Amino acid sequence: MTFSKKIKWLLIILLVMGPAVGQAQPRAEVPVTVHDFGQVREDMAPSHVFVIKNLGNQELKVLEVDADCECTVVNYDRVIPPGGEGKVTLGLKPFSVIDAFKKKTKVRFNDPGKSTVTLVLKGVAQKSLDIQPGHIIRLKGGMGEELTARVRLVSNLPFPFEITKFYNSIPEKIDVSLKTEQPGKTYVVEVKNKSPSQERYTGRIELNTNVMNKPKIVLRVIADLYPESEGLR
Repeated sequence: MTFSKKIKWLLIILLVMGPAVGQAQPRAEVPVTVHDFGQVREDMAPSHVFVIKNLGNQELKVLEVDADCECTVVNYDRVIPPGGEGKVTLGLKPFSVIDAFKKKTKVRFNDPGKSTVTLVLKGVAQKSLDIQPGHIIRLKGGMGEELTARVRLVSNLPFPFEITKFYNSIPEKIDVSLKTEQPGKTYVVEVKNKSPSQERYTGRIELNTNVMNKPKIVLRVIADLYPESEGLR
């Protein structure tokens, strides 16, 4: 074989084998990029570990991990040796998601062939405490009418839920009572207007609970009392 033919075959081998024989390069591979938590509670802090493989022959560096939400907690290996594995751990803060959610995080590498990978956390977050119909209690009607409103608090927690005490900021305007509908599960807050005057007033009801991540629930009271003749117009 002539010298020129040897050079020609050497060039062909280099082109076929690529960077393994020529320039050393990292090569990122992420087998799974999406994790579905399924159904979780909003008070939980779910997390998942994504595996990053380096199939190249040079160190793979994680240059940046950019989450699309401040609610995402990030921890990761910054350098992965050739032939090795690293981890990117993503988690969600308690009370940061509700209903169906999908949180994306971009991971950037020094791999020239795959510089960016998007990791996805998704699922459905159920309210740990469902307040029905909501945090706002409205009392609206004519003077002399018996104005009453109720709020139900339904727990989806895995342990007995308790309201240990409550505070009424406007006792001269409203009466507040707390009833147990289902022990450890459902409570009803009943609010009655006791003001005989034409007026608008606001206040709050604070409920102390045994939930570590949510020790206090605040209900807002908004009242609008007008003359009875106004209500007939």
